[in-house]
Amino acid sequence: MSTSSNSSVTLDVESSGQVPVVLFACIHNSGRSVAAKILTEHYAAGRVEVRSAGSEPGSGINREVAAVLAERGLSTVDEAPTVLTSDLVEVADVVVTMGCGETCPFFPGKHYLDWVVDDPAGQDRETVRRIVNDIDARVRELLFELGVTIPLVS
Repeated sequence: MSTSSNSSVTLDVESSGQVPVVLFACIHNSGRSVAAKILTEHYAAGRVEVRSAGSEPGSGINREVAAVLAERGLSTVDEAPTVLTSDLVEVADVVVTMGCGETCPFFPGKHYLDWVVDDPAGQDRETVRRIVNDIDARVRELLFELGVTIPLVS
């Protein structure tokens, strides 16, 4: 795994046989990071271990994010905001932050990506669709960089 924070990840899952651990972190772990986790799990189909957490976890999953994911046939029913801990970061190969900034613990040897993604909190359904579409494109790119082949249409 690369230690840099550039946009290229250097682990080829398909040829290495390794299952990388990807951690998505945001502030409340109720919208952006949950959407990223669910989309990654959907596309990776077990070829990536996915976790999400927040620096200040909220009390539940953002209803608009849950509704937009449900439109895609994806459920948030098993999700609950989780606190971001050093232990979660330590076991991750790739840490993707989305607005948690300096509160994310840093461990040498991890690959860090910072995705600037709008916060869906308090946004209308159409805005949340745009945010989820943005996250979807970023997830697909990350999986490509990890060497995980996904169908063109899901």
